[in-house]
Amino acid sequence: MGAIITLSLLGILVLYMGLYKAKNALLPVTLLGLAGALVFLILDWNKVAEPLYSGMIIFDHFAIGFSVLSILITALVLLLSKEYFWSISEHVAEYYALILFSLTGAILVNSYHNFAMLFIGIEIMSVALYILVGIRKQDFASNEASLKYFLMGAFSTGFLLFGIALIYGASGSFDLEVIKGYVIAHPHDISPLFYAGILFLIVGLCFKVGAAPFHFWTPDVYDGAPILITSYMSTVVKAASFAGMLRLFSSAFVPLNEYWTPILLTIAIITLFIGNISALMQHSFKRMLAYSSIAHAGYMLFAVISIGNQSASAILAYATAYSLASVIAFGALILVKREVGSDNFSAFNGLAKRNPWLALVVTVAMLSLAGIPLTAGFIGKFMMFTIAMNNYHIVLLILAAVNAVIGVFYYLRVVVAMYFRESEQDSSKVNIPVNYSFVFLIAVLITVLIGIYPDCLIKLI
Repeated sequence: MGAIITLSLLGILVLYMGLYKAKNALLPVTLLGLAGALVFLILDWNKVAEPLYSGMIIFDHFAIGFSVLSILITALVLLLSKEYFWSISEHVAEYYALILFSLTGAILVNSYHNFAMLFIGIEIMSVALYILVGIRKQDFASNEASLKYFLMGAFSTGFLLFGIALIYGASGSFDLEVIKGYVIAHPHDISPLFYAGILFLIVGLCFKVGAAPFHFWTPDVYDGAPILITSYMSTVVKAASFAGMLRLFSSAFVPLNEYWTPILLTIAIITLFIGNISALMQHSFKRMLAYSSIAHAGYMLFAVISIGNQSASAILAYATAYSLASVIAFGALILVKREVGSDNFSAFNGLAKRNPWLALVVTVAMLSLAGIPLTAGFIGKFMMFTIAMNNYHIVLLILAAVNAVIGVFYYLRVVVAMYFRESEQDSSKVNIPVNYSFVFLIAVLITVLIGIYPDCLIKLI
């Protein structure tokens, strides 16, 4: 709970620092605050996990693991923001405060034990992003993305709340343990309201994670938002949403898996094909990452479809690998777009000659996203495929393997452009600021470390 209080107070402090024009102190203070929140989480690791505040939240290993991931990825994103936000607006404190408030909501989603906290966490996480997506007031694409995200987000919240209301009407409680007790106590006479509630919850949560056919907002919002905000959305927000989804189904709905498993299985297959085939057809690197994030949502659904003892560690490993690679990819896109003025694949042509280090970093990120061995992405995909195989989802595995091949093709397009194509632009060297080099180094080292020694992450939960 100390982490939530720390981040909430930190967001307010950052706003006051902006009021008093302390622009240069924003990043150091924010990073110190994030470090303080990490300390609180680490101190909770060896404590007995018990629901706090009348059963509202619980900081078990699952919640702590995903919260630590959320804070670390947010810190990396903010390290990239040192020059990025200053080039957009003079009111930099707004960006930091909104990201911190969104992060607070993400941690609530990671640790909720009551439907009320799930709803509050999702709304805190989302409302801040509605503003951040459209914070470029003079950019029509940013405005359109913000409006689309707001409308679709409000629509999905309606499904989520209606599902919660139906489950409350059937079970008489918002508490996950009480709901699970109701399911166990009534194995043959579950209320039809409860089944309808599960269905509406699936729709609402699939909107949040960007799973097809509820993905329509994802490519346009990711494309229209500032690149750094897209990086945050596609990593921290997606990981927290999946953590909340996995907690719900593993805690309360496991006895009814024969009802909801075919639904999620169908959604996962549709998501894989729509995400990968759409990404294959893109010419914009940023839009390709947006569609590929839909495909990765399909892979992460494996952990929910095949719920078991390994689901939590599998989805944490996959979310970690995907988040690190995405931070590298979006950070590299910022640098390349600054030099070339375009976010198409052609902007990466000849990058290996202009900056070998940046080309190597992007190559590691693309290989990890494609699931090539010796990267964290391979470990994440391997764990997802393993738990699906353990539950005998053979058709899903075959279709997922086909989609993995499609993913390799469009990710390697970037590598081919960097190493085997000549740049049409001026062949001047792409400069990498120190903060970008630091973030890239940390992300690459962790990606390779997890790829070679996966136990260092898997055994955490």
